[in-house]
Amino acid sequence: MKKWSLFLGIYFCLCLILGGCGAAQTAGKTGGSAPAGASVSGEDLSAGGTEAAEGVTETFRVIQADGGVLLLAKENGDSGDVYTLVTENLPSDSDENLTAGALAEITYDGMILETYPAQFANVTSVNILPDGFNDLCALYLDVLEDLWTVDPGLNSDGLTYIGADLSRTRLTDSEQSAVAWAFAARHSGEPVTGTFQELAEQGYFTASHVSTLAPEEGEPIPAAWYQWEDGCLFSVTETEGDVYFLPEGEEAVSFDAQKWRSGTGAYFFCDCTAFRDRDGHWVGYTVGAEAIS
Repeated sequence: MKKWSLFLGIYFCLCLILGGCGAAQTAGKTGGSAPAGASVSGEDLSAGGTEAAEGVTETFRVIQADGGVLLLAKENGDSGDVYTLVTENLPSDSDENLTAGALAEITYDGMILETYPAQFANVTSVNILPDGFNDLCALYLDVLEDLWTVDPGLNSDGLTYIGADLSRTRLTDSEQSAVAWAFAARHSGEPVTGTFQELAEQGYFTASHVSTLAPEEGEPIPAAWYQWEDGCLFSVTETEGDVYFLPEGEEAVSFDAQKWRSGTGAYFFCDCTAFRDRDGHWVGYTVGAEAIS
C-alpha cells in the first residue's frame, strides 16, 4: 500500500509539471499576436517572435515639389488631409520622378506627426502610379500667383490672412486646402479657406464706409459693403465656357478668377481657358478679359 501511494504521488507531481510546461508553451505562442481589434506593442512582437505588422499604404496627389519637400493631398481626402514629405528621407528604392501632379502610393508605419501640414513618422516606400497624373493644382497655383502680381497694391499693405476659395472647382477638399496652404506660404501669410459668405459670417470682414446696414436675414452679403482690412481673398470658379473642338485625349477647362479686398478694391480674370494635353499636363491658360473695381 505504501508503494502504491508513493507511485500515485510521483504520478500526480509529473502531471502538474507537464501541465505547467504546456501552459507556458501556449502562452509563448499567443503572446506575439493579438486578437482582432487589439493592439500589439513592440515588446509583445519581439517577445513572441512574430514579424511586425505591415505598414499603411495610401494614395496622395503631389501638389508641389519645392526645395526637397513634397506637399501632398490625400486622394479624395478631407480638408485636413494635407501632408509634407522631405525627399532626402525617402528610402533609396523610392521613385525619383515625384513632380507636381503625380499620383503616388506611400507606405509608412502608420504614425503621423500632429503638425499642419501633417508629417509621416517613417516612410518605407513611395511608388508613382502609372495612371492618374493631373497637375490642375499646379495650374491654379499659377493663376493665383498671376493674380497676386497684378494690381499689387491690393495685397501689399497690412496683409496677415491670405484667403482662397476653390470650392467651385473640380479639386477635392484636400487638394483645395493644399493649394491654399502653398499659396499662403509663398507670401508668408496665414491661409484661410472659405467662400466670401462663409468668411463674412465668421467675422473676417468689417463694414466699409459705403454702408453700415446689415443685409436682410437669409439674403447674401453684398461684397461692396465690406472690406478685409488685414487679408485678401483669392478665388477660382470653373464655368461653362465655350471650348472649340479638341483632339482625342485632350481636355479643356473654363474659369473665372479674382482677388478681392473691398467693394472698391478687386481684380478679375474673366473667360479664362486652360488646355490639358494627352500626357495629362495642363499647358497654361488664356485670359479672355481683365477687369478692376
